Amino acid sequence: MRSLVVLLAVFTLAQCSGIVRIPLHKGKSIRKALKEQGLLEDFLKSHSYAKSRKFSNFGEVAREPLFNYLDCQYFGKIYIGTPPQEFTVVFDTGSSDLWVPSVYCKSDACQNHHRFNPSKSSTFQNLNEPLSIQYGTGSMEGILGTDTVTISSIVDSHQTVGLSTQEPGTVFTYSQFDGILGLAYPSLASEYSVPVFDNMMKQHLVAQDLFSVYMSRNGQGSMLTLGAIDSSYYTGSLHWIPVTVQEYWQFTVDSVTVDGVVVACDGGCQAILDTGTSMLVGPSSDILNIQKAIGATQDQFGMFDINCGSLSSMPTVVFEINGRKYPLPASAYTSQDQGFCTSGFQGDDSSEQWILGDVFIREYFSVFDRANNRVGLAKAI
Repeated sequence: MRSLVVLLAVFTLAQCSGIVRIPLHKGKSIRKALKEQGLLEDFLKSHSYAKSRKFSNFGEVAREPLFNYLDCQYFGKIYIGTPPQEFTVVFDTGSSDLWVPSVYCKSDACQNHHRFNPSKSSTFQNLNEPLSIQYGTGSMEGILGTDTVTISSIVDSHQTVGLSTQEPGTVFTYSQFDGILGLAYPSLASEYSVPVFDNMMKQHLVAQDLFSVYMSRNGQGSMLTLGAIDSSYYTGSLHWIPVTVQEYWQFTVDSVTVDGVVVACDGGCQAILDTGTSMLVGPSSDILNIQKAIGATQDQFGMFDINCGSLSSMPTVVFEINGRKYPLPASAYTSQDQGFCTSGFQGDDSSEQWILGDVFIREYFSVFDRANNRVGLAKAI
């Protein structure tokens, strides 16, 4: 099949110790790849779209929403082992495990991607523990080991790494990323697994126990910064929001309004800031209110279409968080592709929290502060 490999930007080295910048490349989403292959319609017909729930782990089994990755477009490079083996990953603040395909995996998805070979790494140690992450169409099965993970100039030794031996369905077959690097709290990680950023903090590899994310609207210049806040990526001041539950990056949203009228989250609701989800997800009834307010109409697959000619007259959707307003203009919550426009809002009744994905993060530079258990938001440049 046609190669889905993209050329990612070369990592830039930090100018001072413990501050690392990882360029994020905006590539092709799985949805677009499936569409180009003529497989999207059959895929959507055979799978319910409403599977965006972020699950807590139960014992050795961690549960992740398959559809959350369907529209992911922001990827970066990491290296595992000695000598290093290269992988492209989604840096996901909505999960906590690091996993990549392994040479033991015979699934179609693994054949199309870089696969880690433990026998070629002098620093790999097998933990002899299983890893199972449940997705909407099956489970990613694997084993856990430890090895050296290099992210830009940071060398993270004795890092827990999941190596897949089986990957589900067709979705990962068409992904431009090899694996997932979770950046949420350790309580979400699989048993025996230590999240990458926790291991970095323990080894004092970052200047500050925080990281920040800038997602460019045009795909150029997106950046994950470990250990620092780069003020060149935002205007005005950062505003801090306390984390309410230390699993995801979860906090309280006060309300969602359109033209000053509350249309969703009346009386407050819980939300998570999630770089691993492209859409902005909430309860179906609330999302339907928003779709009506912006003039979106539902198609046969549950997606909401928008008249591209109406963008200039569409209303701003305002999220009030910790007493401050965070407006999303139509340019932020709509996507355009080949003359078609769709809404960036998605309803899901199984979700316990709202999920503020890339739709929100592109508008608001985001800081994830583990030292003080808070999230910082500022208007992105």
